[in-house]
Amino acid sequence: MSYADQVFVSMCQDILNNGTDTRGEKVRPKWEDGSSAYTIKKFGVVNRYDLSKEFPALTLRRTAMKSATDEILWIWQKKSNNIKELNSHIWDSWADEDGSIGKAYGYQLGVKHQYKEGWFDQVDRVLYDLKNHPFSRRIMTNLYVHQDLYEMNLYPCAYSMTFNVTQKADGGRLVLNAVLNQRSQDVLTANNWNVAQYAILLHMIAQVSDMEAGELVHVIADAHIYDRHVPLVEELISRKQYPAPKFWLNPEIKDFYQFTTEDIHFENYLTGEQIKHIPVAV
Repeated sequence: MSYADQVFVSMCQDILNNGTDTRGEKVRPKWEDGSSAYTIKKFGVVNRYDLSKEFPALTLRRTAMKSATDEILWIWQKKSNNIKELNSHIWDSWADEDGSIGKAYGYQLGVKHQYKEGWFDQVDRVLYDLKNHPFSRRIMTNLYVHQDLYEMNLYPCAYSMTFNVTQKADGGRLVLNAVLNQRSQDVLTANNWNVAQYAILLHMIAQVSDMEAGELVHVIADAHIYDRHVPLVEELISRKQYPAPKFWLNPEIKDFYQFTTEDIHFENYLTGEQIKHIPVAV
């Protein structure tokens, strides 16, 4: 069965059985009807996925892989903060009349900074260092820029990627690993979405750096299940699990900026029914 399913079920059971319930506390998120959106939460959840063994796709329900890829490319490749350049509506609630989400996500990755070697934005610096200094311990990105928070329509949830290169004992190609740091996560709506898109991103960056994809370590400071999601989660984690699908990435692409959503494919992606009309707290 899919390893991602096992991780997800174990995490949800732990949150429901051992988490902190915020009912009655002062919370920021609201439901559409204006009532407070309370959660059951766990602090410091750490999940590890070995991408060399299988792709971490949830099979309990389908993850929209093309849309997840489109969003990660919108952030990391287009470095955009405008939903008009995104082929989905997941950011609509946080965009202004011009489509901007403020100085958030892609905007921060596109800001150029001066280094000894010249001016780079954060993505280009990662690509440069992986090529020229692969064993550096300083290969990372950060979207949580305090001076710009007041101009962000939503503070970054997944805010940092730290890349680290290792090598197998028998030599061979270098292995690219990464830690994804997330301050907060709505487990039902976003967990496998984030895991899948950053696994795809890691595969892409590894390929253009002539490396193999290794481990993705996902660190979530506040992993939570909203009160209105509890019965949906309980039903979801009781479902039948299927084997992980086979992931294909177009091997012809050697330039990160040439990837499109057509360069990924999943074979034998068997899943349970999709959950429709999930209430979203804003």
